[in-house]
Amino acid sequence: MLQYDPAEQSPGGFVVACVQMEPRVGAARDNVARAIARIETAASNGASLIVLPELASSGYVFADRDEAFALADALPDGATAQTFNALARRLNVHIVTGIAERAGERLYNSALFTGPGGHIGVYRKLHLWDNEKRFFEPGDLGVPVFDTPLGRIAVAICYDAWFPETFRLAAMQGADLVCVPTNWVPMPSQPDDRPGMATTLTMAAAHSNGIAIACADRVGIERGQPFIGQSLIVGGDGWPLAGPASVDREEILYGVIDIHRTRSGRALNQRNHVLRDRRADVYDPMLGTGWPASRS
Repeated sequence: MLQYDPAEQSPGGFVVACVQMEPRVGAARDNVARAIARIETAASNGASLIVLPELASSGYVFADRDEAFALADALPDGATAQTFNALARRLNVHIVTGIAERAGERLYNSALFTGPGGHIGVYRKLHLWDNEKRFFEPGDLGVPVFDTPLGRIAVAICYDAWFPETFRLAAMQGADLVCVPTNWVPMPSQPDDRPGMATTLTMAAAHSNGIAIACADRVGIERGQPFIGQSLIVGGDGWPLAGPASVDREEILYGVIDIHRTRSGRALNQRNHVLRDRRADVYDPMLGTGWPASRS
């Protein structure tokens, strides 16, 4: 059953789908085949933009850097990228999917963004989580915002959401929507019976920046590492349009993103606007400094 009413779409709206699935590390061919099937399902249900999890083609828990390197692919010209490029053209949709990127001898935890007209862009994860630092280089492409027929779209990956600056940079460049491929894991001290901290962070980021956010997480346990699911799509007011999804099942979420409503919603009343009210004169100089080594 669809989680949106197609009749609710406005002339400035479109359907985004978040694919929650369980990739298997090392099973790249099968992962891509299952991703294709889910993208086809989402497209047949009216989605114009489809978001897949982080490292959706390779899996996440690499044994070592050699395994990560073997499962990585060049962007935008590698075989995996070309498969998704061709799929986007065939289905007339936009796709954001997590891919382990090989650039010479360097590896990046990246996301490919492609559409009906072909390759749109690449995002490289800025903030690496735990063992990712053993395999990947920190992202070096900043937070690009891509102009598309759907609107202005940015990308972030998983742990990037723990840093408010990620979404603020996207918003200040005019982003309407941020797509977030992710592999959320249980956070330290996270109670089992409470929603994931990531869902709260996502809602707060959307509300405080006036941008929609679409998060596609994975499920399952991979080499002993559990993942928490709970994919969600959040409107620019911070409230979920779809989800959070289950913690352990593969599923597809659908939500209608209304670009006009998102943009106009940044004005909270006649006197307040979530971006214009920023006191950059006070805090921007401080935000550019590093965390002192003397602090814990």
